Parts: sequence; C-alpha cells; structure tokens
Amino acid sequence: MDASPLNEDVRVYCVPYRWLKEAEESITGAISDLNGRVLYTASAASSGPMKIINSIFSSDIVFNLRRKDDTLQDSQNGEVGISGRDYALVPGETWLQALKWHSNSKAASKNGRTFLACEDDMGDVYPLQLRLSTPRENNLLGVRISKKDNAVECFRRACKIFSIDSEILRIWDFSGQIAQYFINEKVKGTKYPQLQVEQDILLALQVYGLSDISKREMRKDEMTGHQNGASPVMNGNSGKFTSNFVRSSLPTFCGNSCEAGSLGLTGLQNLGNTCFMNSALQCLGHTPKVVDYFLGDFRREINHENPLGMNGEIASAFGELLKKLWAPGATPVAPRIFKLKLAHFAPQFSGFNQHDSQELLAFLLDGLHEDVNRVKTKPYVEVKDSDGRPDEEVADEYWQNHLARNDSIIVDVCQGQYRSTLVCPLCRKSSIMFDPFMYVSLPLPSTSIRTMTLTIMTTDGSSQQVSVTVTVPKNGKLEDLNQALGSACSVSVDEILLVAEVYSNKIIRYLEDLSDSLSLIRDEDQLVAYRLPKDFGRFPLVVFMHQQIEENNFLGKKTTSWKAFGIPLVASCKITNGSDIRALYLKLLDPYLDPAHDVIDNCDITVSTTNNRTAELEDPTCLESSEGGDTAVKNSLDMHANTDFIFYRTDEKGTGRGAEIVMNEQITCITLPWRLNVIVCWPDKLVERRSTHLLSSLPETFKSGFLSKRPQESVSLYKCLEAFLKEEPLGPEDMWYCPVCKKHCQASKKLDLWRLPEILVIHLKRFSYSRFLKNKLETYVDFPVHDLDLSSYISYKNGDSSYRYMLYAISNHYGSMGGGHYTAFIHHGGNRWYDFDDSHVTLISEDRIKSSAAYVLFYRRVQDL
Repeated sequence: MDASPLNEDVRVYCVPYRWLKEAEESITGAISDLNGRVLYTASAASSGPMKIINSIFSSDIVFNLRRKDDTLQDSQNGEVGISGRDYALVPGETWLQALKWHSNSKAASKNGRTFLACEDDMGDVYPLQLRLSTPRENNLLGVRISKKDNAVECFRRACKIFSIDSEILRIWDFSGQIAQYFINEKVKGTKYPQLQVEQDILLALQVYGLSDISKREMRKDEMTGHQNGASPVMNGNSGKFTSNFVRSSLPTFCGNSCEAGSLGLTGLQNLGNTCFMNSALQCLGHTPKVVDYFLGDFRREINHENPLGMNGEIASAFGELLKKLWAPGATPVAPRIFKLKLAHFAPQFSGFNQHDSQELLAFLLDGLHEDVNRVKTKPYVEVKDSDGRPDEEVADEYWQNHLARNDSIIVDVCQGQYRSTLVCPLCRKSSIMFDPFMYVSLPLPSTSIRTMTLTIMTTDGSSQQVSVTVTVPKNGKLEDLNQALGSACSVSVDEILLVAEVYSNKIIRYLEDLSDSLSLIRDEDQLVAYRLPKDFGRFPLVVFMHQQIEENNFLGKKTTSWKAFGIPLVASCKITNGSDIRALYLKLLDPYLDPAHDVIDNCDITVSTTNNRTAELEDPTCLESSEGGDTAVKNSLDMHANTDFIFYRTDEKGTGRGAEIVMNEQITCITLPWRLNVIVCWPDKLVERRSTHLLSSLPETFKSGFLSKRPQESVSLYKCLEAFLKEEPLGPEDMWYCPVCKKHCQASKKLDLWRLPEILVIHLKRFSYSRFLKNKLETYVDFPVHDLDLSSYISYKNGDSSYRYMLYAISNHYGSMGGGHYTAFIHHGGNRWYDFDDSHVTLISEDRIKSSAAYVLFYRRVQDL
C-alpha cells in the first residue's frame, strides 16, 4: 500500500518527555506553545485497524495511539512525564532551544551532580519512519514501524523505544503533526480530503536522546532521586557560572565530521575571499544571548517599518545561518544566501575581494540592531549640553534618550556609553556629551623599533649577495638605516651604501636623501644596498638589467619575447667604450656563474677591442688592468670573452631598448648624475649553461610569518586602553566651534568609559593609513584571557555591575595589508579553544591563542566572586 508523505518542511523530533520538562521548568519561553500539547497513549494492536496488518507483517512494530485528555491526567498524577516511558514530539526549533539549555547546564554542572536526563543518551540523532493508518474509530490511530522503511540499527532501537509489553507508553505531541491527520469531527475531510480510510501516511521523526533504552532503565532510580534537586541556572545568573552559550565535551571536531555533541563546532565554506566574513560570523555566532535570541523566536520582533533597517532580511539570513551552524552533526555550511543579502544591502562587500572583518562586524551589528529594533516610531530627541549639571544626571538623560530610539537585543548586550569632553584651549570652556558605542577601537601605541631586511650587493664582483636584518627606530630616518647596515656589514671608511628599491627586476627609486623618513618604506618593499666607493661620484654609475627569451603560447601559436629577470647589478668606474661595458658586466656576474660550467670552458681568449688592447679601467675598485691585474679575475673574464651577450642602452626604468652598445664605439654619459643604464640580453645557450637563480630572489623588508608568535616588541592591552583614553588635541580638520570664543579652535578631547556592556568588543587598530601608504602593524598585544579588569578605567561605578571580563572569541588576521587570511579562535566549553579556519575546525591549546595576528577581541562580563 502506497503511503502519503507528511509535510517535508516540518521536522519533528522525538525526545524524552522528562528531558523536555527540565528545560521547560528552568527557562521561561524556551519551549514554544507548551499549552498546545496533545497526549496519546499506546496500546497493543489486538484489535482495531492494525490487527490485519499485524498478522501480515508480524516482524514489524505495530500499536495503536489513543487520544487522551491530558488535563485530567495532570490533575490525577502530579508526576506525569517522570516515567522513562513518556516521549514528546516537538518541532525542530523547540528541540534546538531545549538542547542548548541542556548543553549549557552540562557545562555548568559541578560537584558530581547529574541531570534528570541520561547524559549518555544525549549524543545521537537518527531518523525513523512511522506509518500512520487512518482508522474508522474516532480518537484512535494505527502505527506501524517497518523494517522496509528504516535502517536495521534504527529499527532495532525502535523495538526498545516502542515496546508496549511492560509499563504504559505515552506520547506528548507538541508539534501538532499527529493531530493534523487524526480523523475526528474537526479535521475530517479538510487537511487531506483525498486520503481514504486505512490509507497509510508516512511520519518522519528525528529521534534524540533515546539511543539506548536499557541504559536509562538502569539509571531510572538515580534520575528520580535527583528530581527535587536544584537545576542549573541558564545564562549564568547563579554563582560564578556565567556562560550563556552551548558547551561541548568533544576534544575535537574537524572538517566533515558528524560527531556527537558537536554543537556550534561547524565550519563555514570559503566562497572566494570570504574568510573575513567567516571569521566575523563565527565570533558573533558564539556570542552569549545573541545566539539564544536568534535561535529563538526572533521574527516576532522584526521591525518592517524601520527605514534604517533592511526589512528584517539581514536578521532572517543571520538567524537561518546560526540554526545551520548550531545543528548537531552539521557539515561545513556554505553561507551563500547570507552573502547575497549582505552584498544587496552593503555593496562594498559584493564580489569576491578581500575585506576587513571588523568593518563587516560593524555593519552587521548595526544592521541586526535596526532589523529587530523594538521601537517602531523613533521620537525626536533634542541633544542638550551639560550646562554644569552632574555627570550622572546628564549621562542617564543621554542613555534614556538613546533607548527611546534604539531598543534591541544588540543594544541590550553590546552597547555601552562614552563620556566625551571637549575643552577650548583659549577660554577653557568645556563641553561634555555622552555617546553610545558598539565596540571600542584601540590604537596600538607606537613601538620604538622596526625590523627591516635588505639585500647587500658588492660592486666589485667579489661575492654574491647576502640578506641582512637590522633594527632601526620606527620613526627614524634613512640615515638610521644606513648606520645600522654599516655596522652589520662592517662597511669601511672608504665605502658607502646606496640603497635602492627593486620592483619587477628593475630599480624604481634610489633612497639617497638621508633625511627621508623610514615610514616611506613599506613592509612589502624589496630593498637592495649596493656597496660603493665613497667617491663613486667621480665616475658614471653603471646599472645592468638582465633579460632572457621567454616562450609564450597563445591560441596554440608559440611566440617569444624578452623578459627581465634577476637583481640589477651596479658598479662605478671609468667607462670609455663598449668593451669596458662587457668586461665590467662579466666581472660582476662572475660570482653567480655555475662553477661546473667554468671547468668546461677552457677558452683563453682575452677581452679585446678593435685596437687589440686589454680594457683599461682606471678605478682600482673596478676591473684590474692587464698590466699587473689579478690572474684569477683575468682568467674568469677570458673564458667568457666569446659569449653572445648583447648590450643596449635604456632609460632609468628599463622600459625600452635604445641603441646597441658596440665594442669599439665611444660611450658618453650625458645625464646628471652620471648613470648609464644598460640592458643585457642573454642568449638561450647561456641561460641553459649558467645558474641564474641566485640573481632572482629578494626578501621583503618585513614579512610576517603565518601563525607568527611574539615579535621583538610587545604592548599590553591596558597600554592600548590608556592610549585610547589619553587626552589629545583635535586635528586641523576636526576644529570645534567654541560658543564663548565664537570661533573654531583646535580643542583638546578626552574620552572616558562611562557604561560598559555585557559583551565588550575590542578592535585593535592594526591597519594604518596615510596619504601615500597603507600599512599593517604587527605589534604583539598581550591581552588577558581570563580576567580583564576594567575597574580602574571606568569613570562611573554604580556598584550594580561587574567590571571583569573573560575572553571568548578572537578574529585573527594573518599577512599584510590588502591580503592575508582571516580565522577565528573560539572558547567552547571548559578550557577548550577551537580554531575556526573556514570549513576546518580544530582544537587548539590556550597558550597558542595569543599572537600578533589578533585583530578583534570578544569579551563577556563575569560576575565578581
């Protein structure tokens, strides 16, 4: 007989009724519509509609459900639902709320206490198909659980759960699903008029907490004995247990695992440079009370009339995403719908470019607030100055005015209040205002030193390049860098260092002005320091740039082109003709040639001009002349004399070839300072025979390592906070109009923390911007994990709130400005921390969560002991 499926959009969970009652009695409103329950009792199918079916399918589970009056039951028995044979059918949203409460309670339970529900049974969810047979008799329904509809293991478990040979079995329906198909006078012929009598209907259940009935029977006495004990308090309002979010006892949960008890340990797929979004969502998706709210019935508070909101679309997308993240055994979620909504309302986040997780967080907090703002019509509020009134009075007035226009879960949990004081430098007139804040952006105090890495090149062909790392004042000048390099390289009194920036295998600028600030050098710049004679200005500066033939394949057609490679070579000496250019280049190139090929080349041909004389280069730091020159150098030059290098003049940027340099032609330098820029074209045979890889690698000035630990210098979070609260003058672009002086002035501004929120979000301002540069600060911030004490930094203490906070989430950024990668560290029960790296979730030790990558810190308030 064919079966008609139920509504697939409704997911029904079968759970122990005792387990549901615990959550109902401990949290108000967590279980929706409990008054709409319907009680059914099960009896053997010895008569009624299932009798004939049972005789055919004797191995299946068959029984009848009879509708009862649960009000009468409640009056006769004050312990209805205490028996282990009482089950409840609840919708998915209700099940998730109860599950969160039990997970919280389990994490908070101490001192050997146990729960009314059997903990060992709570880790398994499995499907079960029931066939409901519509009967002829009112208030009676036939149920059959068949082997054909269910897996073998699920059917075996169902045999234990729905055995009706011993004590009475009761089912409490909170979902309303059974009642929809129960034939009585109210619903007959309305919901499913096409169904005929005794036609089967499939009911799909998700069974939870009933994986092993025998275990529960063994612990029945223990559970009953604990019935009158105090249940743990949700949201941590009792004693020191302040955790609001779901805890997990799992040691790890990675990738696609579907392990039991992995609530909240679900990754987010990277849709293409969306790691910034994933990091922010994971941190906010594990924020106490915010999670509870959006996993509950938040839609009733959506404000469709708010012109500043997004018609509830961002809140709905965020809520649906959280439900997927907090579903048990969930696999990594692809947040495509949320990304589409985000791009629609915030076009700056459209596409697949990398963005800032803090900027997304700021938009999301504001958007969620406006979507669920309980204020339907915002009243007009006039901002008043303090006028000498007590700060407490003015602060309360500002806060009440703010709440009159803004009232949401985000305001309840995440918003605090600043006191802002402006003082005129002329008449000392002060203006005090109190402003709300959603997060605190702390500056990183300027560190005193900076680490830089450069490549040192000789200009006499004596050795290969070496990399040197030096420490310089962060706000220093190029003179400081030269001095540090001179000490590190033991530069003699007759030498000088010429620092140049190399990009795309060409020198793009020379750093010759010693008064220039080091802030002009970015971390990703590649710098080379050339060792030159101190009086190198007497002769032309010759700059060699290398090119080699590169094959390209376009639409199946092979083409060739010349491409730059390697580090430019530089020297300063007297140059008269093309032969001098060739000899100088071969000398500078000599340290980079493959010694194995040098042995092969036995040619003994001198580098000669058309006049058959050896090239004479007068400067002693350059080539040795043939008259008393170094024999080893001469032989090195001789064996490359007949190579096919071709030399061309070019401009400073090496953008094009000028005239070819001929060996017997005179060379003149007409530019000042004298700089001769030369392109050297390498033929294929020399590229193959010569090792050029040593000429190709240049380190960045500063490269931060992935998961880098403490750098050379660090600063405490308290120091950052002190820098934020420090009095400072306004900038010239932020002049304040003084009502006494009647003109704009550069007033001093002082911020104070006046009211602290329950959730404190701290943004570390790692990215700095100037007119020409964007840079990331790699300063290591030493932040408290277990006890952030702000009692010394709060200006107004009312005694009602604690000023101590505990870290529960971190948004990390690895890499440099404009790129890199975002992850999140989340505290998830006990002392366990997890690394949320897009779709991968792994356990991480607490001593590894502090790094120079920490970008946004999430703290929750803890009560004073």
